[in-house]
Amino acid sequence: MYPPSLVWVCVDKVYPMPLVSWKAAQVDGEWEFLPVKTIVAAPEERAQKIAAERFIREASGVFVDEMNIETARDSQALIASTGLSAILDPAYRCNFKTLDGFFEIGSKQIIAIAKAVRAHVQACFDRELHLLRALEAGTYTDEMLAEGWPDSTLPTPITAPQ
Repeated sequence: MYPPSLVWVCVDKVYPMPLVSWKAAQVDGEWEFLPVKTIVAAPEERAQKIAAERFIREASGVFVDEMNIETARDSQALIASTGLSAILDPAYRCNFKTLDGFFEIGSKQIIAIAKAVRAHVQACFDRELHLLRALEAGTYTDEMLAEGWPDSTLPTPITAPQ
């Protein structure tokens, strides 16, 4: 029923109890059990993961005056240019497209949106820098990647153009 190469070993008195993934080797007639070495990501790989997470969080959006504002790179640029128009012309108004549809807004709301988006994006970059410094100091853990972002909920993917 079992192949002849299969060896049965009693591990009742082995401490710590070997797990399924451990390797077994016979050394001087005695069995030794060792955990499989875990491959640790190089700092460069972790830094890339941190940057990728920042990019996702950066584009997660913000709420301003009950408007769901997109914060992807293209939207940031459009919001910045709209903000400049609002600064140059305090009477400026526009139909502003949010993730929930259009709103007619004026200069004060445009500037509030631009400030909120800029603060959100900067907070994401600040968190990335904090994690990179922890990585350099050797205090970084993979669990830290999910914590401390300006909004610690992952964005809902947008499947259709808004």
